[in-house]
Amino acid sequence: MKIKTKYLGEMEYDNKNVIVFEEGIPGFPDLHKYALIPINDLVFSYMQSIEDEKICFIVMPPAFAEPSYDIDISNATVEKLKVEKPEDVNVFSIVTIPNNINDMTINLKAPIILNTKNNKAVQEVLDDDRFSIRHKVMKEAEA
Repeated sequence: MKIKTKYLGEMEYDNKNVIVFEEGIPGFPDLHKYALIPINDLVFSYMQSIEDEKICFIVMPPAFAEPSYDIDISNATVEKLKVEKPEDVNVFSIVTIPNNINDMTINLKAPIILNTKNNKAVQEVLDDDRFSIRHKVMKEAEA
């Protein structure tokens, strides 16, 4: 299928890659359906709203930015998403890419939890002080 976007033009997406946030996500409670569109061979994907062409996030698995990233998903999230097995869960985090790519950050505090069996997702705000909403992706040594 095709979707028009404000910044990316017209994009192709597969209906099987549409994820549903039944309660929306923080800041966008009225938007429920997003197409998860991989960016070529990169670790990043677009998470484009199907309901509002102006809303698009860049996401990536948080372990690429923080290899020790290990979280406990709340029982409430497991129930909302109807997760049966841990291997049915994918985790993504929203990335912010400013003009200076060395200042790119990832939100490790509020990951997107996706049940790959039913494509339901939530953005869960973790009660864990180890993680920040602005974790630098590129460490000073890599920059």
